[in-house]
Amino acid sequence: MGRSSFEVAAIFRRYGDDYRQTHRLGPEQHKAMGDIQACRTAQLGGHVDRCSNGCGYQAISYNSCRNRHCPKCQSLNQAKWLEERTLKLLPTRYFHLVVTLPHELIPLTLSNRKLLFNLLFEAASKALLEFALSYQRLRAQIGFTAVLHTWDQELNFHPHLHIVATGGGLSQDGKRWICAANSFLLPVKALSIIIRAKFIETLEGLFREGKLKGNVPCLANPTLFPRFLRKLRRIKWVVYSKELLDSSKKAYDYLSRYTHRVAISNHRLTNVGPQTVTFRARDNRNPGRHRLITIPAPEFIRRFLLHILPARFVKIRHFGLMASCNAKTKLERARSLITQPDSGDDLAHADALKHSKAWQEVMLSLTGIDLSICPQCRRGILVRFKLIELYPISVTTILDSS
Repeated sequence: MGRSSFEVAAIFRRYGDDYRQTHRLGPEQHKAMGDIQACRTAQLGGHVDRCSNGCGYQAISYNSCRNRHCPKCQSLNQAKWLEERTLKLLPTRYFHLVVTLPHELIPLTLSNRKLLFNLLFEAASKALLEFALSYQRLRAQIGFTAVLHTWDQELNFHPHLHIVATGGGLSQDGKRWICAANSFLLPVKALSIIIRAKFIETLEGLFREGKLKGNVPCLANPTLFPRFLRKLRRIKWVVYSKELLDSSKKAYDYLSRYTHRVAISNHRLTNVGPQTVTFRARDNRNPGRHRLITIPAPEFIRRFLLHILPARFVKIRHFGLMASCNAKTKLERARSLITQPDSGDDLAHADALKHSKAWQEVMLSLTGIDLSICPQCRRGILVRFKLIELYPISVTTILDSS
């Protein structure tokens, strides 16, 4: 898909000031808007590179904002994350699961984001770990990574977890690797019931402790919340699961598509009009096709800001064998049980542990472009020779002063 000429940053620059004056924003939303507007501009400073071959070529590179919600700052982070997580990949089958929070919980979640996001992680992880240990056809400790997303294709609030889990696990005595015997990891209907039960049980406790806040109908008076819980218990919670093909090599490559996504990337923007924004969305009724959505610019900003996460909130979490506390114990024990001693997988894993790529190497593998080579003469190396201070300055001024 071609690169879009429209950017979220430009929308913020054009309509952001008016939006701030008419809407109350939280500190995280203020920071995200400011960072995205300033990203890769003179406002954040940067540096100038010059060709070492003397061809006269020089290039300005402005610093990135590194905000996790910025559409421009995720490709390198994604590549680095994938490089690190691949070292922990087990040579086994993997499954992709999606756990979705029911629509009825959205108003309460909007007023208690951090609390209910954490609860979703907790309920899903405990259900997966406990069910895998008790399920008669598995009875093993599995490992998985979960990533929180909060949007749908139209940028509406739609919290859900993407999970990639091992297709098997370590036996309870730690002496055997047990493969999932089915084309599915666990029965999703039973899993959804367990997740629902754990979520509602903890949610009820939070209500009794007075930790739930917000101007939402279910909290209007104490008698309404029990009714709300009864309604939640009757709702079917959606859990989706499928096996990843060739998953021993591509499991985290698949998950990395989700780990560093933002609510909308720049390439999905197709037009920014005088008062509207048009963007591309997947057409679920016609697989493989897209549809165009046009909304007022303030509404676009509102929807984008819905997905700014609370400060210091961890959106990527590892559980079971993949948890950090098991990285050098149970995870490596599982690896030794799956692979044969002195096998190619073992040697490749040991070699990978010794080498970590610099960011230029990561970008080379990601884009196929060597950023250190002069694009003009193709013989010299780009060498940094001047820093740009942290205030607005024109390109002409920078180049003339050099």
